[in-house]
Amino acid sequence: MTGMVDAKTPLEAIDPDWAWQPWEPSNDEPWNEARVQFLFRRGGFGASIEERKEALQLDPQQAVKMLYGEGSTKLQDRLREFEQESASLASGVRAGGDVDALAAWWMHRILHSPSPIVEKMTLFWHGHFATGAEKVMDAELMYIQNRLLRQQAVGDFRKLAHEISKDPAMLIYLDSVSNRKAHPNENYARELMELFCLGEGNYSERDVQELARCFTGWEIRRKMFRFNEYQHDKGTKEILGRKGIESGDQAIDVVLNQSAMPRFVAAKVFRYLVCDEPQAPQALLDPLADHFAESGYSIRALVDRILSSRLMLSLWSVGRKVRSPVEFAAELMRGLSATTNLERLVKRLKPLGQGLFYPPNVKGWDGGRAWINSSTLIGRANFVVDLLGDPNTRFNGKSLDAWCSDHKLSKESWLEWLEDSFLVVPLHEDEKARYRDDSLATTVSLLARNPKIHLS
Repeated sequence: MTGMVDAKTPLEAIDPDWAWQPWEPSNDEPWNEARVQFLFRRGGFGASIEERKEALQLDPQQAVKMLYGEGSTKLQDRLREFEQESASLASGVRAGGDVDALAAWWMHRILHSPSPIVEKMTLFWHGHFATGAEKVMDAELMYIQNRLLRQQAVGDFRKLAHEISKDPAMLIYLDSVSNRKAHPNENYARELMELFCLGEGNYSERDVQELARCFTGWEIRRKMFRFNEYQHDKGTKEILGRKGIESGDQAIDVVLNQSAMPRFVAAKVFRYLVCDEPQAPQALLDPLADHFAESGYSIRALVDRILSSRLMLSLWSVGRKVRSPVEFAAELMRGLSATTNLERLVKRLKPLGQGLFYPPNVKGWDGGRAWINSSTLIGRANFVVDLLGDPNTRFNGKSLDAWCSDHKLSKESWLEWLEDSFLVVPLHEDEKARYRDDSLATTVSLLARNPKIHLS
């Protein structure tokens, strides 16, 4: 098919050539509040009222640039000032050595960065190259890894794969520090191919064994990567059909040069940004994978192609993702210009299934429907009750009532504003009647029990 799609169009029926062309506004599909909000949800963590107004005055391509903190001197100045402030906060947090304080620092970036797409993709890579503080047990090493993920969040995937392979936190988490030529450890070799670059079925057990030999002698000294040549297996290896491989860096290049790599990465980024399910047909993903490869494996080129596409901005994927706990909390707070005690906030997110710096295992978070069950749904509602009832929570420095008054939101219009700002699936009239007579805070708390508010 080549025409417009609607919400009921099956994914397999969408023409790939149509899907990945740049979206352009028309009378049938205007650049409006709904599309601005949707772009900022998928390319960031929602938008404040002021940000939405600003983006509406731009064209879609400029709005995508806005997600990077680009497009105007004002935005670039804000980004520079924010980075200086964040570096100062990080210095104090690192001195304390507390991972929860580090998570609060990262949540501050998620909530306030003028470059939200960078934080969005940093969170993606944190779940992709998953490393947990419960095993690493060193806040400084988790910070170093987080900084690396952010530096390459929308950068060069090849460089990211090389650098994460030598990252001290990753070396500890996947036992590479115990990788000696007499007893090669296969953990990192296996995950580099299965979870990080190629996917199942694109390598053999023999490839794992040979790749593990390449990584012998990789260790940590004074919290930095160190190559110990005396513990390195210097014999040549054969990996994925390539003979004569000796070093770990050569081996990583062999993995990255596999045709499965751009398809695997494109599929994961597609799922993260577009829809949790169903699995996209390979024919739909091929143009993305080709574009990713042709760009020299630029993550930004891949992300921008998705965010500015017809498939994305036709709003086909509205309601096809479940907000993660971090996304749910951040979008609520950004929409309400809220501030609170962030150490308490990140601790509240752990029981909901997403602790920053605490992915459940090397596979990261499953995402999608796995975020929601009867327990986490109640937990999310209680999270909202706690957040709004916390005396530390302020809304642009004021009470929720005063914030609503500033934005000319009456009790009668409050529910409609919440529906327009946070829900992508409309409420039924009987649902609206159930919430309409409650106080402002109670309305949000009750709404958090409705599965609709957790869809993106």
